[in-house]
Order: sequence, then structure tokens, then C-alpha cells
Amino acid sequence: MRFANISDRLSLVTASDTVVDIAQASSDRFSSTMQEAYGRWDELVTFCSTVTDSGRPLADIPSSAFGNPAPQPRQVFAIGLNYADHAAESSFAVPEEPPVFTKFVTSLAGPYGTIELPEGKVDWEVELVVVIGREAHRVPADNAWRYVAGVSVGQDLSERDRQRVGPAPQFSMGKSHPGFGPIGPLLVTPDEFDNPDDLELGCLINGEQMQKGKTSDMVFPVPELIARLSAITPLLPGDVIFTGTPAGVGLGRTPERFLAPNDELTSYVRGVGEMRHLLVAGH
Repeated sequence: MRFANISDRLSLVTASDTVVDIAQASSDRFSSTMQEAYGRWDELVTFCSTVTDSGRPLADIPSSAFGNPAPQPRQVFAIGLNYADHAAESSFAVPEEPPVFTKFVTSLAGPYGTIELPEGKVDWEVELVVVIGREAHRVPADNAWRYVAGVSVGQDLSERDRQRVGPAPQFSMGKSHPGFGPIGPLLVTPDEFDNPDDLELGCLINGEQMQKGKTSDMVFPVPELIARLSAITPLLPGDVIFTGTPAGVGLGRTPERFLAPNDELTSYVRGVGEMRHLLVAGH
């Protein structure tokens, strides 16, 4: 199944590409607020399997109506160096344990629109985003996909100067400016894919391909990340995991390249969708 946060309302995107307002279709059995849906995810999916196709055409929905499908998670996890080629371009060894940090909730944003550039060197990092659909605590990897509501497209935008300021790195601060965590446009349930562990993702700047990779190349695949995170702290319905980025970021290029005003950043995961953002100068 595919879901979207359209005009701040929980919506089902049907197989025939129409959009159904879930609160209306369920006579308010389910909230119109998408974040609240994750607390009743199994019940919601069961209901949606009975919905008849009677919505608006997806093509008629303007991009400005799409919001972040997980706008207010209680916890946001982000994983560093989760692709060997990205570790290499960053001059790090492949990690034996996943490096974990957070992006603060106020950095999250929708899949379209403008992002203001702060001072410094702002880099791109396309990522598969995982949203948790049921509480997960001490979950084994071989059962972990059952705890996932769905996946989406994400960008872990990073201001590299702040990220590297000493005496200890400031990953969370450098990656949490407003707009630095866009997610969307759709949330897609894992059963929609032949293999949810093998998805293509990439990003372009002004039409030029910057990153292209496969999630099958992750050092720690999604089930392993869920197992390792949930071994320490319970993952809650609606929580977000940014799962890492493949090679091709600006910091790893010679010469280095960073985002500039008027750049158009396109980010995608095949089978999920595409985000588009215009970078604008800060005030």
C-alpha cells in the first residue's frame, strides 16, 4: 500500500493512482492526522484493504499539497557510513558498529519546496527512510521488517563546517537546520517490493546525477539496523530512521562541491517516489 500526507490529511494512494481521504472513508474511525495513524498501523492497513477506489486522481494533486509522511516522530535516528563506498570517500574504514546520531524534529520537512541555505558548506545525502509501525524492543533481524510501517525518500542535508567543529564532532547540530530532513512524497509498505532490501536510490543537482546506489549495498541492512537499535532502546510507532547514504556526496569530490543558491536538488528511491527542492540564499 501507498500512503501520503496530503494537505495535512492521511491519504491512501490506490493501485489505480487515486487518492482517498482515510478519515472521510472511515467515517472518522481514523484520525486525519498521519502521525497518529502509526499507533494503529495494523488496524489501518486492514481497513485500507477494504477501501473501494473512489478518490481523486493522484495527477490532480499539486506538489505543494504533499507533506512529510512522518512529520512529528518521537525519535529520529540517523546512520552514518552505512555504505562502504561512502565510508571510503569520507576517508573512514567500514564501521564494525553503525554510527548513530539524530536529526532534531524541527529539521524535518516535506518533499517539495524551498530550503534555505545557512552559512557554511551544505552537502547532500540521499537516503532511504524507514518509519516504524509498531513498538519494537529487542527485535531479531530476521523478524524486523514486520515492525516497519513503510519506507520513503529522505535527504540528510549536512552543513559540514558545523558537523566537524571540535573538540567533538557536532553531527546532530550540523544536520538539523530547518529543512535539512525532507521526507516524502509517499510512504510505501514493504510488501509492495519484490525485495525491500534491494532498492535503487539517488540524487541529482540541476539534472546532473550526483549519487546512485542500491540499498543492497548497505553495511547494515534495514533489519540489522532495527535489531541493533531496538536492542538498546524501544523504537516507537512513527519513529524515523535515516538509513545512510551511498557515495557521491560533495565532501568526497575533488574538488569539493556544495549546494548553492538556485540549485535544484532531486532525490529519489525507485518504487517510492521523487522529491524536488530549490535551494535559496539564507537571510
